[in-house]
Amino acid sequence: MTAYHSTRSAQPTVPAKEAIRTGLAPDGGLYVSDWLENLEVDLGNLAQMSYAEIAQLVLGALLPDFTPEEVAACVDRAYTGTFASSEVTPVVPVGGNWVLELFHGPTCAFKDVALQMLPQLMACSAKAAAREAASAGAPAADKIMIVTATSGDTGKAALAGFADKPDTGITVFYPEGKVSAVQQLQMTTQAGSNVAVCAVRGNFDDAQSAVKRAFGDRELAERLAERGVVLSSANSINVGRLVPQVVYYFAAYAQLLRAGAIAAGDPVEFCVPTGNFGDVLAGYYAKRMGLPVARLIVASNRNNVLADFLTTGVYDRNRPFFTTISPSMDILISSNLERMLYYAGGKDCELIARLMDDLAKTGRYEVPASLKAALDETFACAWASDDEQRAAIKRCWDGHAYLMDPHTACAWDALEKVEALPGVARVVLSTASPYKFPEAVCAALGVDVPAEKNADGTPREPGFAAMDALEAATGTPAPAQLRALETAPVRFADVVDPAGIGAYVERQASEKLG
Repeated sequence: MTAYHSTRSAQPTVPAKEAIRTGLAPDGGLYVSDWLENLEVDLGNLAQMSYAEIAQLVLGALLPDFTPEEVAACVDRAYTGTFASSEVTPVVPVGGNWVLELFHGPTCAFKDVALQMLPQLMACSAKAAAREAASAGAPAADKIMIVTATSGDTGKAALAGFADKPDTGITVFYPEGKVSAVQQLQMTTQAGSNVAVCAVRGNFDDAQSAVKRAFGDRELAERLAERGVVLSSANSINVGRLVPQVVYYFAAYAQLLRAGAIAAGDPVEFCVPTGNFGDVLAGYYAKRMGLPVARLIVASNRNNVLADFLTTGVYDRNRPFFTTISPSMDILISSNLERMLYYAGGKDCELIARLMDDLAKTGRYEVPASLKAALDETFACAWASDDEQRAAIKRCWDGHAYLMDPHTACAWDALEKVEALPGVARVVLSTASPYKFPEAVCAALGVDVPAEKNADGTPREPGFAAMDALEAATGTPAPAQLRALETAPVRFADVVDPAGIGAYVERQASEKLG
């Protein structure tokens, strides 16, 4: 059986189901496989395939210990009736380029594509682990506590995917005061008997680092194991979160073929707004699997650690942290970059271990010249300030009647800054509905948002007043699921320091899973 192993060590190896169930490798590395280049997908029939068929093809290749029947059932449960578009991730023309809309799922963000799938993969993985334990006469960890740090969108998408799933709990941590009001309400109003949401004093990197420490806490793992509980993650450090995102690159290519924008085999360029590097890493996987990706443009906001790294070969998180209008990208520690470095660096586990050790000890590392040259062959980059994102939102609306959120605007601005390759179609990944960030979009368009009061005289949440103003100014509808947040009761108001995350997780495991 083809297996997964850590980026930092080629041994031990585990099947895909085990990698998904546990999330993070024991040595703190991320699970990778060594056969991406052997999984070239035939492009000849791609244009005739539905999203579900493409998903079965790609996931079947990346998760070889899942049977075709298991993959088909997971795809059906994840994507049938859960997305507003029949294409799941439609591609639309905008001003001579294309936009891949990833926000038509239940929480209006790209994370839905993976987080409707991950619970299905997790359930299959848990069943397989239980069967193996039973056959060996060993006790099984038959309950899973999902622990996730979010910069805004992952949290709600994970909560929606795992709410009330049997034998599963989920605890989500978000940086206090550093997500949009709509994003926070999406999480803190989440229904479900098995869910918990908690703010963290600090930024996303503080929360993510503390969650990783909890995964590495062996004493915590042993105490949870006594209750039959194992920790896992819904962040893109989990390979089960990552691989469903590979699908929409192939699906975008299929749609461009059907539209007559390209012929089979033509190269395509993708521009991706990213902070944690997971969304663009999925495109890198697609390229290594044989999709004709000419180039991947990495778009950063003012927290431009990735743009600086791709320009210089030096990754340095020792810099100011900025709170921006594109909060899901307010990240200085890009976890998934480690996977890309593994592949681009010749699958050298010792190199990755050394780089990650440097990052942990000094906050920086520098890649060898050969690795930097490999990055230059595939990646370009640019970054956009808040003002540049606002200007891009206005340009696209005024010039093309297309409304976009700040993260998508960041990518649009980057696309305009990076010189186009001759004759190559260009696709911007749109990661969220503009109505998740209505105040920022209104400000970009110069739309006034009146201060309003509720019927009881209390101030109305400005985000919902901004939704009204944005609808009136543009004639575009706000998604019903975002509208409904205004009257949804807030269920969670906990706040902890990063050092308290482990104890909070243990308490939630006890309360939610017994």
